[in-house]
Amino acid sequence: MTTVVCFGDSITARKEGNPSPALTYKLSQKLPNYNFINAGVSGNTTEQAIERFAADVIAKKPDYVTVLFGSNDSATYRLVDLELFKRNITTFAKVIGPSKTILISPPPVDESFQENRSNESLLQYTTVVREVAEETGSHYIDFFTAMYSREDYKELLVGEKNDGLHFGEAGYDMLSDLIAQKLIEINLNHPKKGLLEKVIGLFFEKEK
Repeated sequence: MTTVVCFGDSITARKEGNPSPALTYKLSQKLPNYNFINAGVSGNTTEQAIERFAADVIAKKPDYVTVLFGSNDSATYRLVDLELFKRNITTFAKVIGPSKTILISPPPVDESFQENRSNESLLQYTTVVREVAEETGSHYIDFFTAMYSREDYKELLVGEKNDGLHFGEAGYDMLSDLIAQKLIEINLNHPKKGLLEKVIGLFFEKEK
């Protein structure tokens, strides 16, 4: 079974009324043949996450890892500057391995509820995530643009806390769809070595 660790902050960790964290709960329903492990911790910046990276991610020996940070790194009261943020995201990608890493840009916010976060700033962090994906050859999901480009994006940000940051069912439906689609795309484009070997083996059996 393919193991996927979802590594992030509260966007990854929150349940939003589900029996377990919403993101991995929905992913498990959409891709039941995958083993999803939730490694989200509310409030984490990349600086805090790097301290638990080995235990929460690498020790699980995942086939793939989604990396979703930036919402807290960009907050004015706990700011991780862009240079350090980029260095941390790059470290995650290189240690995991670019072919196994799915970097995800942070979602937008409803600024009418968020005094310490702005979409202008989050767009800068999104740009950094995209740059790291390009520079390392990692997989990339532009979650910021996927959500922010919708006229009703503020409605997608409504959740239990209704704070313009922590979204509910609609937001998690979108995010889990994007991740599921990316995983399917990766596996279609990169067949597993074991399967390829079986096909080659069958071919040579026929040739005998």
